[in-house]
Amino acid sequence: MTPTDLLARPAEPATGRRSRRRSATLVLGCVLTGLVALLAVVSFLWLPYSPDDTSGGRLAGPGDGHLLGTDKLGRDLLTQLMTGARIAFGAGLGSVSVAALVGVTLGVLAAFAQGWLDDTLSAFLDILIAFPTLLLAMLVVAARSATLGSAVLAIGLAQSAVVARLVRILVKRVLTQDYITAARTSGTSWPRTVAGHVLPNIWPTLVVNLALQFGLAVLAEASLSYLGLGAPPPNASWGRLLQEAQATFTTAPAGALAPGILLVLLVIGVNLIADGLRDVLDPAGRGRRT
Repeated sequence: MTPTDLLARPAEPATGRRSRRRSATLVLGCVLTGLVALLAVVSFLWLPYSPDDTSGGRLAGPGDGHLLGTDKLGRDLLTQLMTGARIAFGAGLGSVSVAALVGVTLGVLAAFAQGWLDDTLSAFLDILIAFPTLLLAMLVVAARSATLGSAVLAIGLAQSAVVARLVRILVKRVLTQDYITAARTSGTSWPRTVAGHVLPNIWPTLVVNLALQFGLAVLAEASLSYLGLGAPPPNASWGRLLQEAQATFTTAPAGALAPGILLVLLVIGVNLIADGLRDVLDPAGRGRRT
C-alpha cells in the first residue's frame, strides 16, 4: 500500500473511535470488578484455611502451604483477602441499597413539595451533603455498635442525601414534560405516574450515580474498619488488614500491599463501569462530552 493509497482512504469516523473507547472503558471496568467479585464468590464455596486459623506461623513468607504468606497473627493472607472481598461487596451493595431506598423516597417527595416545604427539604439535603460522609458514618456507628451492619446502615444513610438531591432535580425536570401533563389529563394517579413515567425516565442517570456510590461505600467501609469501627474480628475487612499490617510493612509488605491493591482495583473498576454506563445509558450526554 502506497502513501497515496493511505491518503486516499476515508478517515475513520470520530464517533466510531469514541464508541470503541467507551466500550473498552466498560469492559475494563467489568474485568477489574469481576476479578475481585470472583474472589468474593469463591470465598463462599472454598477457603484455603479457616479465617481464624493461626497455625501458619507469624509473618511467614509465600510458600509452605500459604500462597501469599501469613499475617502477624499467623492467619493465611489469601484467606483474609478472600473474606475481605466478601465484606467489601456486602458493604457496597448494602449501603447502596439503603441509599437508594431512602434517597429515592425522599427525592420524589421533595420534588412534589412546594413553597416553604420545598425550600426546607432542599436546605436539609444540602446540610447533609455538606456534612462529611465518613464523620456522619462514625457518629452512627458510635451510637450503635462496631458491626458490619452498623457500618452499612451508617454509610447508606450518609449517601442517601446525595441520591435524594439528585432524584429531586431529575424528577422536577421530568414533571415539566408534556407526557406527564398528558398522563395527568387522562386521569392517571400520581403514584401510577411516578411508577410508569417518572422513575423509568430517571433510572439511567440514577444507576450511574449509584455505581459511583458503590465505590465510595467500599472506601468508607475500609476507612471505618481501619479506625476500628467496622466489622469486628475475626472478620477480615481490607481496612482492618491495612491497619494490622502497617506496623510490619517493612518486614512483610505483602500484608499491606495486597489489600490495598485489591481495594484500588475494585474502586477503579466500579468507576470505569459507571463511566461506561453513563455513555451507554445517556446518549445525549455522551454527545455533549465528546
